[in-house]
Amino acid sequence: MSLESKSTIGVEFATRSIHVDDKVVKAQIWDTAGQERYRAITSAYYRGAVGALVVYDVTRHVTFENVERWMRELKDHTDANIVIMLVGNKADLRHLRAVSTEDAKAFAEKENTFFMETSALESMNVENAFTEVLTQIYHVVSKKALDIGDDPAAPPKGQTINVGGKDDVSAVKKSACCSSA
Repeated sequence: MSLESKSTIGVEFATRSIHVDDKVVKAQIWDTAGQERYRAITSAYYRGAVGALVVYDVTRHVTFENVERWMRELKDHTDANIVIMLVGNKADLRHLRAVSTEDAKAFAEKENTFFMETSALESMNVENAFTEVLTQIYHVVSKKALDIGDDPAAPPKGQTINVGGKDDVSAVKKSACCSSA
């Protein structure tokens, strides 16, 4: 087992399905790089996003300092109803902690976002972070659909087409439009 962590280069993509309220919710997950050199391409992935996990490293304060800018970018380029969770990763490295849980919680409250600490190494709360965000997204999207009168469980509504009326093709064929007498 390797303990080295690897940085995302550009963007990585995955799909994930979870059960929420007896429904299957399928999510597309776009892991965008946090490094400055990829900033131009990552902002293109904000369009259409309904949720975001903003992850910082609890052992590197500079990553926490960048969170504010990422939050601002998200809010500038996404729908107002986006579900955001602030995630402090590497919580297992207690002896190297540079960002207190209290500071991060206070920031998350100020920004009106969810907050959780995780450890990818120990698989602590990683699953919970995804499940919580996807559950909240499901509730936001369902509420939005109800507010505009759409039932997400109802089949999609199509356009009504009358068959056999005066515009019927067979009626045109019976007329003498093109026959030579």
